[in-house]
Amino acid sequence: MDKTTFDFKEIQGREDRLAPGHRLCAGCGASIAVRNVLKALHPGDHAVVGNATGCLEVSSYTYPYTAYEDSYIHTAFENAGATLSGVETAYRVLRKKGKVGADYKFITFGGDGGTYDIGLQSLSGAMERGHDMVYVCYDNGAYMNTGIQRSSATPEFADTTTTPVGKVSTGKPQSRKDLAAVMAAHHIPYVGQTTFIGNMKDLYTKAERAIYTEGPAFLNIMAPCPRGWRYDAPKLGEICKLAVETCYWPLFEVAEGKWILNYEPKKKLPIEDFLKQQGRFKHLFKPENEHCIGEFQAEVDRRWEELLARCAG
Repeated sequence: MDKTTFDFKEIQGREDRLAPGHRLCAGCGASIAVRNVLKALHPGDHAVVGNATGCLEVSSYTYPYTAYEDSYIHTAFENAGATLSGVETAYRVLRKKGKVGADYKFITFGGDGGTYDIGLQSLSGAMERGHDMVYVCYDNGAYMNTGIQRSSATPEFADTTTTPVGKVSTGKPQSRKDLAAVMAAHHIPYVGQTTFIGNMKDLYTKAERAIYTEGPAFLNIMAPCPRGWRYDAPKLGEICKLAVETCYWPLFEVAEGKWILNYEPKKKLPIEDFLKQQGRFKHLFKPENEHCIGEFQAEVDRRWEELLARCAG
């Protein structure tokens, strides 16, 4: 999907495969991620959607009701990758025997808790085995569904219920895991990192490439959570834009081993522009903690330079 084929109105006009009436919060990034990834499916194509336990699952699937127009499978936290890889294998066998005629795409969703942490083993196995499927992580940076506990996707210094800020703590002491790079190290055909920017062109383009690339693909989508990040719901788009403009969340893809930078800010903004929009970082702006902002900036700069080097190689 390039500049000559991208038609925002046409894509938005496609039938929603995530039906309205789900129970996700106002300002939730997960619902935006799912709705727009599924719109990247071509009209008339079939899909099997998997979903690891988490915010998305408990809010979009309450037996016997489902918000999904396509076939849907709820899995445990740890086995979304294994479940969809099994379904994809069964489909290939049945198709080879002539028992299934229609074309199906296999897409599974998981939050960072079920992807970065609990489900990493089954995700890694599915990618390494080469199944023709897409794993989409909606990264909201913590275990939001069970009480806003830290995950390995939680950024450094974030205030969570398991890394509470206080007299002896400035929040989570570790930096976040770079899962997109971990997936790229599996040498799979496609990895993309994106979020909600402008007319969603970056998200749509990467979702379509992931879905229609033969073999395993991985999408990492920053999907802010108003409760865990503590922002006013209407500011979701602004926060995503600041994440990109500060280079906290770069937009890039890795296609057949080639690293490609999709966007470079004309003027890289300081990380505090991103942090000050979120209540989970408000402690960093106290005089005694301002050194933490410098440490955060240094880590963002280091990873940005590392990404630039990879994309130039």
